[in-house]
Amino acid sequence: MKPADLLLDAFGRLPDLGHGAASGLDEGQLLLRPALPEGRGRGNPVAWLLWHSARVWDDHVAGVAAVLDPDSPAATQVHVTEGYADRLALPLPVDDIGYGHDDEDVAAVRAPGDLLLEYLDAVAARTASWLPSLGADDLDAVVDAGWDPPVTVGTRLVSVLGDVTQHLGQAAYVRGLLLG
Repeated sequence: MKPADLLLDAFGRLPDLGHGAASGLDEGQLLLRPALPEGRGRGNPVAWLLWHSARVWDDHVAGVAAVLDPDSPAATQVHVTEGYADRLALPLPVDDIGYGHDDEDVAAVRAPGDLLLEYLDAVAARTASWLPSLGADDLDAVVDAGWDPPVTVGTRLVSVLGDVTQHLGQAAYVRGLLLG
């Protein structure tokens, strides 16, 4: 198996996690923020978790693709090039991916579940169209020299897989809290 095939399989599983977590939830359910114990605030709602997952995935894969081939269509974010920034119309900067969000920022992510899932699917499709061009040697290319050791393409892609899987799993957990 080639590395690109392995990554295609792994990234290809993510949309099912998102759909499983959000399909059929109404707006109120998508926005419900579970209470945390002992007055420690509220957890993230399914809507925010879906949006953040898609944004991180979109941003990071576009960044990796841009390092390898700045002219690749995958070097641009679906969020902008396919109009999701406008369609979601969130009161957040276009380049915001959710890191460091406070309660107010989390609450600002209000969008229909079907649109959030459509965005997630579009990011998955862009990734799936790009990954076959990835060669084994590409995995060693440095995308961020500011770390020790420097972050490579392979490290970044595995990081995206872990982050998105974790957040979509959290969305599924919140769904379970809502529906039992």
